[in-house]
Amino acid sequence: MSRDRYVDFMRAWAIALVVMGHWLITALVPEPGGEITAPELLATIPWTQWLTLGFQIMPLFFLAGGHAAGGSWSRAGEAGGTAAGWVGRRALRLLLPAAVYSGLVLLAIGICSAVGVDPDTLELVGWAMAMQFWFLPLYLLLSALTPPLHAAHRRWGLRVPVVMGAAALAADALAVTVHAPYVGLLNYLLVWGVAYQLGFCWHDGLLTGSRLVPVAMAAGGGLAFAALITLGPFPVSLILVTGQTPSNTNPPSSAMLAWTVAQVGLCLLAASPVRRLLDRERVWRAVRPVGGASMTLYLWHMLPVLVVAAAFYLTGIAPEPAFGSAAWWGLRVPWLLVLGVVLAGVLLALRPLERRQALLYERTRPDADLRRPWPLWLGLAASVAALTYFAMRGFAYDGRFPVLPAVSLALGTMLVMANRRTAMRRTPDEPKDVLKEAA
Repeated sequence: MSRDRYVDFMRAWAIALVVMGHWLITALVPEPGGEITAPELLATIPWTQWLTLGFQIMPLFFLAGGHAAGGSWSRAGEAGGTAAGWVGRRALRLLLPAAVYSGLVLLAIGICSAVGVDPDTLELVGWAMAMQFWFLPLYLLLSALTPPLHAAHRRWGLRVPVVMGAAALAADALAVTVHAPYVGLLNYLLVWGVAYQLGFCWHDGLLTGSRLVPVAMAAGGGLAFAALITLGPFPVSLILVTGQTPSNTNPPSSAMLAWTVAQVGLCLLAASPVRRLLDRERVWRAVRPVGGASMTLYLWHMLPVLVVAAAFYLTGIAPEPAFGSAAWWGLRVPWLLVLGVVLAGVLLALRPLERRQALLYERTRPDADLRRPWPLWLGLAASVAALTYFAMRGFAYDGRFPVLPAVSLALGTMLVMANRRTAMRRTPDEPKDVLKEAA
């Protein structure tokens, strides 16, 4: 089966907006003592929270992930593969680059800590290099749950995301009204799970039989979002703002669920014209490299910020207009351009590492018919726990090296890799570039 160019385009589009959004809201301000601070743009300049409506594109990651996973798991099941074998292969595609990235960042953290770098600076850097990690444990969990979720989809179809959405609304109502935050945590899986489950529905044609379905999703989701932020208690920002309660992302709120439904509807409405555009080889040649490097871009896109900070801000070369002034906004354009150039250099430097990761994946990917899965599930649990810690605390919380999470991620990744018995041929549903599917 040929890959859907539109699904790959969504990944490329989503990763481009994630990178641009993170770079845009990252502000560096030199202090008189020589240190650099990073004021929170969305909190300091409230009107910028409206920009998050365009940059919050994560529903498309989960939608594309569900679309790809639904087809991949169906083909694996037809070929006689086991759930553990399929989950292990898919998880390793994510874990290998994440573990390598984390290992290199942790090595740098350890060296800096040993030579006496200021703990506050180390904590800030560790947070910046892990700010995107929240996606990884959630996606690993949804991947592990794909076999039962897809079985439910096969039996009940669209009723599954509808029930999940209703459960998310109930959990959010309890979290907001009676202040039950632990109940609200369920929405990390429920809200993003709705987008993932809608990916199954999209793959099997349940959302595209009538144009009225995506129109209703786009209009209904958009109107519900507008009502929830104007009449309800929810803020407009679709990215976490410190001190903002309730938040639309921590955990995902009813407003985020409405925005997810609207975004999926718009995505489906745009599918036909964008597919026609992608049929042009020139356009596809421009899109394909971004999709192919999506995992690398997602993991490494904050490194250029640190490079530019050291080269231009610590040295005093960068202009220093007042934060949020017209001159400061004007400098956002060269800021983005410089970061783009540095990122291109980072991607070139990482190519040999990516090739080695691809080879390592081929040598260690779990057997498709894995029968003794307990090391896999144990490894996944350890990896998810470590990645969750990094997502919540960063790589250097309190300026310290995170020994237990680092060990947990290393052991978890090795356990996932330790489930291969013999060399096997590539199955038809596995792309040659095993790092292509970031979502």
